[in-house]
Amino acid sequence: MQPMSPIRVVVWGLGAMGGGMARLIAAKEGLALVGGIDTRSEYVGRDVGDVLDLGRTLGVTVTDEPTSVLHADQVDCVVIATTSWVREQMDDLRTILSAGINCVSIAEEMSCAVAQNPELAEELDALATAHGVSVVGTGVNPGLSMDTLVVALTAGCHDVTAIEATRVNDLSPYGPTVMRTQGVGLTPEEFDKGVADGSVDGHIGFPESARMISDAIGLGVDRIEQRREAIVSSVRRETPHIVVEPGMVAGCKQTLLGYRGDEVVLTLVHPQQVLPELEGQGTGDYITIKGVPEIHMQITPEYAGGTATKGIAVNVIPHIVQASPGLKTMLDLPIPAALMGPSAYRRRV
Repeated sequence: MQPMSPIRVVVWGLGAMGGGMARLIAAKEGLALVGGIDTRSEYVGRDVGDVLDLGRTLGVTVTDEPTSVLHADQVDCVVIATTSWVREQMDDLRTILSAGINCVSIAEEMSCAVAQNPELAEELDALATAHGVSVVGTGVNPGLSMDTLVVALTAGCHDVTAIEATRVNDLSPYGPTVMRTQGVGLTPEEFDKGVADGSVDGHIGFPESARMISDAIGLGVDRIEQRREAIVSSVRRETPHIVVEPGMVAGCKQTLLGYRGDEVVLTLVHPQQVLPELEGQGTGDYITIKGVPEIHMQITPEYAGGTATKGIAVNVIPHIVQASPGLKTMLDLPIPAALMGPSAYRRRV
């Protein structure tokens, strides 16, 4: 079998998540990191290997001018880690797809863009199709633990009457954007005000997970309700990106109820906070499928959030490069796997 040429990847956004993905890409023999895009002045003009502290240079310079590196004959895929929202990322996605380059986004709303942004999803699908490329949104959640994994567990079911999924996780690996959306570091009063005015989003992605699950198995969810509650710390907690003093908000417990008519058929619960172990809280992923057969699954501790988001975004690269053109969800692609050898890069869509 002829050896495959490495898949050429540009990482757009070299923060906590993007930087980690770039390091992983640089370590994979089947991938080649050929570019880095970032607006931080302290990064621009420096070698990507230097910015990532790889201990070696890559001969690739960080730029703040995307069009200078986005050439279809030199780049196969862009992994973009800049925001959580489709609307905020649209201009950048248009730039990538119009250049004829495939894309993996970790924007939570991109996991199933049609759920809350149907017009933009239609535009992305048309743009990707017109240029013969594909685009997908993914991460550990949404993208895996509370949607793709849930759907996979129903594969042997004759009937499903209700689904419950809970993810208790540690926010510590994430950067300032996630901390802001979760209200971490606020007072409880500021948190409640932020929920009311929309500045505290909590977990972004529940509507997307609900849509993916419901569509995949025909659960018939026709209405969702969400609520957000502050998790208030009684101890001091410090991460590389935030300090939480006692009495401040350490995270957000978010709940989604999915209705079919008047019946709740889907319940998603997601309490997430920084350093939960400091108050004796363990982490984990728990899924219950009610039906025939009934299924109970747990992963403890949690499917490590930051680490797994970096991993799944990188591991899906070969699939999105090989996919048919258009906007995809994780349910449209083969199940990604760790890229441990040549065969992992050759699984065709």
